[in-house]
Amino acid sequence: MEPMAQDFAPSNDRRKRPRFHMNAPLTIYAKDHKISAYTRDLSNRGVYFYLSLSDSALIDDDFEFLVELPPEITLSTCCSIRCWARLSRKEDTPGGMTGIAAEILQYSILREPLTAA
Repeated sequence: MEPMAQDFAPSNDRRKRPRFHMNAPLTIYAKDHKISAYTRDLSNRGVYFYLSLSDSALIDDDFEFLVELPPEITLSTCCSIRCWARLSRKEDTPGGMTGIAAEILQYSILREPLTAA
């Protein structure tokens, strides 16, 4: 699964909350499975990410995920965010991927990034 090029500029749309277009690694925990994915965009209220078509069947309602935010977003160092989210929609994309839109219900900032620098 290859992430696309990153664009850290806020999205230019009419949403009330700023949204960042970014490809950050995402780890989903659903139904006792650990699933690798990557973001397309992220805000403090929602996320859109890509994962394999076969793994998308495991996402059906509420789920937990971890995402590592780069310094360009945090304006500091990398940090990991643990989120609890609710599925909003699924979209099949070319190449056997599924796009998932989810509402972030709650999040907490972890002290350490997911990976060592």
